[in-house]
Amino acid sequence: MNLSIIVPLLNEEESLEELFTRIDQVCRDNKLSYEVWFIDDGSTDLSWSIIENMKIQHPQIHGIKFSKNYGKSQALHAAFEKVNGDVIITMDADLQDFPEEIPELYEMVTTGNYDIVSGWKKKRFDNVMTKNIPSKLFNAAARKVSGVSLHDFNCGLKAYKKQVVKSIDVYGDMHRYIPVLAANAGFRNITEKPVQHQARPYGTSKFGTERFVRGFLDLVTLWFVSRFGGRPMHFFGAGGTLMFIIGFLSAIWLGVSKLIDVYIFKIYGNLIADNPWFFIALTMMILGSLLFVAGFLGELIIRSNRDHKNYHIEEII
Repeated sequence: MNLSIIVPLLNEEESLEELFTRIDQVCRDNKLSYEVWFIDDGSTDLSWSIIENMKIQHPQIHGIKFSKNYGKSQALHAAFEKVNGDVIITMDADLQDFPEEIPELYEMVTTGNYDIVSGWKKKRFDNVMTKNIPSKLFNAAARKVSGVSLHDFNCGLKAYKKQVVKSIDVYGDMHRYIPVLAANAGFRNITEKPVQHQARPYGTSKFGTERFVRGFLDLVTLWFVSRFGGRPMHFFGAGGTLMFIIGFLSAIWLGVSKLIDVYIFKIYGNLIADNPWFFIALTMMILGSLLFVAGFLGELIIRSNRDHKNYHIEEII
């Protein structure tokens, strides 16, 4: 199979039939064998009924229905486990992405041998103050921190080699950072393609400005995990050891100072506990020990398999 197309959705009943019709036409015109996976992320409208009806007429349609809204990352994770195409394309269901981009994205992955081709909405039709400007700031920060040179991390239209989606674990709100997760996994042949974008013809956006706050926090998490996720002892253990040594040496210094006062200067009555350095040294030794233990526990945790799913699938068709 040439293509697997993944469409996460939430309450998009008005756009689903038009979206599939355009996908089907494009793939037929370009003689591409394909399947479409609609992932219903807890819709409360008629989206799932429409998917079921389309499935009757079009066997290349598949669907996964979540019991409630879990998020786009979980929807993509569920779909990545099911797809069979040589090239995987993700796109949003709101018709802001153009299915007519599919053939060129497919060609870039297969002929250009790219691991990932990410869409770049060069000309956006979103609100300038609430989406465009925050998006530019967010993408600039993501490029700087991640080292992956993409202009639009948030674009839902992306193409992947099959090996990429089968090798990464998308969790939390990390869907926007799939290229970074892939780069950390060794898939570094990543490029981008300017794609068409239009205003949403139906419904309302499911994402507000708070996604940029969550996105920044996820970026910090990803930066830390990419550097220390496989070796937490290097971070916690190093910091804990340093703090413990400083506290231990301070305690020795306090003890030696007390002995000098008593046996050389004959000064009595000054308690070590009266010196503020005693509490500083004690605190640093305790914190150092705790950080070291945290690093040790982290090493144990990453050696256990992360095989649980934080979502519940209600139905698959």
